[in-house]
Amino acid sequence: ILRRKPKTENEKAKLLASKGAEIVYADYDQKDDLVNVLKGTDVVISTLSDSNANLYDSQAPLLAAAKEASVKRFIPSEFGFEYKVGVHQITDGKIRFEEEVIKSGLEYTIIYNGLFQEFLGWIGFDVKNKKATFYADGNKKLHTTSLSDVGKYTVETLKMPEARNAFIKVAGVTLSLNEYLQKFEEISGSKWEVVEDKEIKHRYQNKIDPIPSFEENFKATLVQNEQFKDLNNDKFSFTPRPVTEVIEKLVKQAA
Repeated sequence: ILRRKPKTENEKAKLLASKGAEIVYADYDQKDDLVNVLKGTDVVISTLSDSNANLYDSQAPLLAAAKEASVKRFIPSEFGFEYKVGVHQITDGKIRFEEEVIKSGLEYTIIYNGLFQEFLGWIGFDVKNKKATFYADGNKKLHTTSLSDVGKYTVETLKMPEARNAFIKVAGVTLSLNEYLQKFEEISGSKWEVVEDKEIKHRYQNKIDPIPSFEENFKATLVQNEQFKDLNNDKFSFTPRPVTEVIEKLVKQAA
């Protein structure tokens, strides 16, 4: 597990270390330091994020170091939806970086898995207040996958010849916003308030009051985006966990 210097206490890192993972610290701003720690590594799986929503600049040093260290395969921090250029600056950064990975000469696997199910609350399902905000019509479909299954899919791609230099598309489940809401209502035992706001992107772009935040605009972009087709689920050895398990956990956490 590669972590940024300086060394800091982190419960998740400690848990992984207790299970046998080796935690290695590197200065991401020092190329030589990164190259050093990556020597002898077969695959780099990037799960980097960026507080400035720039997933190109945050990953570029890691890719350059991986190439210099003769890493065999690079899996970029995609783990989301398939987008066209010009949809949003965050997704444009991802697309630009994917192009760099493809041009790098390293093997690559780019994984699309939709929204993390653990982020359903962030996308508009407010468990605490029993309120759902829809950024699209209630019949709009949304691919979602649990974090644990994203991990399983990622590991299995390393054993699949067809995942070499390929885009892999998976989903734990594909339901409409209304169907997700129904599951939240059933598990919470409550009828929820529903608010539809399909004009967020329009108000954001044209600075119309109430002007949405950058984050709200991104949520609306994500929900309204066309869902990818031609899933590769059948190439994997396991059945994704039921979304109800994750929703039950979200409901308990909010209690």
